Amino acid sequence: MDSRSGEEVGDIAVAEKSNMRDGNKISDKSSVPEGVALGSEVKDVGSISKKDMIIRADKIDFKSWDLQLDKHLSRVWSREREAYTKKEEWEVDLSKLELRHVLAHGTYGTVYRGVYDSQDVAVKILDWGEDGVSTAAETAALRASFRQEVAVWHKLDHHNVTKFIGASMGTSNLKMPTKDTSNDNHNSFPSRACCVVVEYLPGGTLKNFLIRNRRKKLALKIVIQLALNLSRGLNYLHLKKIVHRDVKTENMLLDSNRNLKIADFGVARVEAQNPKDMTGETGTLGYMAPEVLEGKPYNRKCDVYSFGICLWEIYCCDMPYPNLSFADVSSAVVLQNLRPDIPRCCPSALASIMRKCWDANPEKRPEMDEVVRLLEAIDTSKGGGMIPEDQAPGCFCFGKPRGP
Repeated sequence: MDSRSGEEVGDIAVAEKSNMRDGNKISDKSSVPEGVALGSEVKDVGSISKKDMIIRADKIDFKSWDLQLDKHLSRVWSREREAYTKKEEWEVDLSKLELRHVLAHGTYGTVYRGVYDSQDVAVKILDWGEDGVSTAAETAALRASFRQEVAVWHKLDHHNVTKFIGASMGTSNLKMPTKDTSNDNHNSFPSRACCVVVEYLPGGTLKNFLIRNRRKKLALKIVIQLALNLSRGLNYLHLKKIVHRDVKTENMLLDSNRNLKIADFGVARVEAQNPKDMTGETGTLGYMAPEVLEGKPYNRKCDVYSFGICLWEIYCCDMPYPNLSFADVSSAVVLQNLRPDIPRCCPSALASIMRKCWDANPEKRPEMDEVVRLLEAIDTSKGGGMIPEDQAPGCFCFGKPRGP
């Protein structure tokens, strides 16, 4: 509303008061300063009772009011649209992302191979809350946690950590696969789905690589190379105050040159300053540290424990505790100090690292930078890898020591 309208309304009100007091006709304008808004006029004459105020409708500039209201609403809506459409540093342009085919299915969603801005990528679609079980509050908490995690992940830069390309809090503009290669319905994604885009690594998971080499085993040189890749990546994360919390061979990926990179930060989080702030069973049974299994406070040393299990798995190309149920493993690890059997042919230096890493006492486990130094000191020139099954059918690697 312009100042003229406000002045006129104030004039009428003040003059009317004078008219009713003196019996005089309204003959001139009051001395209201030019440019005072209507709100100020009403405040100035606030002592006038409602029955004393007479405002002539033909003197009110409703058109001006409408124009000012339109301008105000336009500014409000503009700010809301700006806040809604403002992109995060890590947010990808979904119009540049195209899904090709399914790579894997997980607990919270599906992993696709795709292309983003002409680059081969892996895309994880996270469909929290679409299971019909999660509440709206639980879904909101997961999405908030997701936002915090990608905000950390997008700042990481290490050759042993999967390169984070971006993420999106929605999938409405995502291009669907053109062909149904997995017998799934890809006509649409869940309304509350989020997605993570990372570099595509053609070597697959470390777990599948070890399964393929289960019979012939790996040369010690390859064992140490993979172990160093993993330990250096974890050391980098720990220096950044990040605890992965789900270190296992299934969450490690290989590139075309067999370089290992840490992946899947689905449950990773920034390490709390107070260890008591980090509790709960988070991770995968068989790799979880005793303190995590018991629900006790934990810190980055839970990753060190899991690394010890992975190191055994890399050397043996086998699964830890293959004949035990999850419940049996959990109980035995905590109550009976159960650990995988180290083969007798394993170099003592490597066996020592395994034992140090999976010590029941977190404080006795080494930091990852120490693990890196210990692995770098191992001599691989003389071999020492586990003996292939087809070359030594009578191998006593896991047999009990004989003699006194």
